Amino acid sequence: MQIFAWLGGLLALVAAALSTPLSVINPPLPEPPKRATIVVGGDMMFDRHIRKMMRIHGPDHVFSCVKDEFAGADLVVANLEGPVTDAPSVSEGSVPETPENFTFTFPPEVVPLLKGHGISLVNLGNNHIMNFGRDGLEQTYRYLERGSIASFGDPEKREEDRVERIELGSMPLSFVNWSDWTSPDPDATVSVIAREKGEGRFVIVYTHWGDEYVAPSERVKRLARRFVDAGASIVIGSHPHIVLEREDYRGSPIYYSLGNLVFDQYWEESVRRGLLLRLEVVDGALADIEEVYTELERDGRVCPIPPAAH
Repeated sequence: MQIFAWLGGLLALVAAALSTPLSVINPPLPEPPKRATIVVGGDMMFDRHIRKMMRIHGPDHVFSCVKDEFAGADLVVANLEGPVTDAPSVSEGSVPETPENFTFTFPPEVVPLLKGHGISLVNLGNNHIMNFGRDGLEQTYRYLERGSIASFGDPEKREEDRVERIELGSMPLSFVNWSDWTSPDPDATVSVIAREKGEGRFVIVYTHWGDEYVAPSERVKRLARRFVDAGASIVIGSHPHIVLEREDYRGSPIYYSLGNLVFDQYWEESVRRGLLLRLEVVDGALADIEEVYTELERDGRVCPIPPAAH
């Protein structure tokens, strides 16, 4: 009788095992987190002295000592402070403070230079993108498209179409521009941010705003906070040509200006300094920010500054 009881118990165990789903016996492993690394830089200008240095040393010279800071990133983004055209420069060799000195066009070889160093997304919403008119803007589109570089902030598009949507690490991201020169209405930008956030996207707002060489105004601060209130995960500024303060507002960082990434401004330390941000996005949320300070060299290069030196 004991044998029969033992056999009955064994059969019951076998039957229970056969009826138990494999997912219970061997539960699936949790999915690894979705990750993306984004490097963001400030203003890039490839005319005047920078154009001359590129001609003497070769285009790659500009990024030769900062290229490791871009390495390993899934995306590198910066502000393209002027059009890319086949027109000759009017600013190279011009007299400082004259209109010609502030009229930029970048040679076509800038596009493969950017792409070769991982810069595959650029902001066009700035005060120099129309320096060569509509023709300059259309040439810029063509050169960027041929070089497989995306853009956002396009001044001739409707506000709702000035967004660049990218999938990184299976995560949906949206890059939205605000520009004091090319954006028609902050209410429209706020609506775009809210729409992108409402679709479950990680929203990065890249701005071109404020006044050169001075701290952010209260108007700029109010704008930044409105963008966060609308759903921006981070707000990043350009145009002042110096690194400005960081603010944390409702859990989202605001960088009011990253300063210069590539430029020919050398007269004091503040304009020579720039800031690169290395953003780590995990499962659709900002997990970490690494700040890398840079310095402009008079030979046209941008170089990282050791942490102890700033």
